Amino acid sequence: MKTSYRSTWIFLLLILVGIVVGGILGEVLGQELSFLNKGYQIGLKPPFTLDLNVMQLTFGFLIDVNVASVLGILIAILIFRKM
Repeated sequence: MKTSYRSTWIFLLLILVGIVVGGILGEVLGQELSFLNKGYQIGLKPPFTLDLNVMQLTFGFLIDVNVASVLGILIAILIFRKM
């Protein structure tokens, strides 16, 4: 059971690394390969602010998904399956 818990964290870490590396490669290679930058944004836009007179809470959430990030996720899943 401990192995399953550990493999879940490794899987999530690989997915996160795949998203970040894919996004960076999409930005860098987006000039030559314009299809890598095609994508959309998901989230709260503009952020939501809750004013409680004593303090203000601002909630925001935005994910920018592009083709390179999706390719990074797929490569991360393939790497995890080979482990």
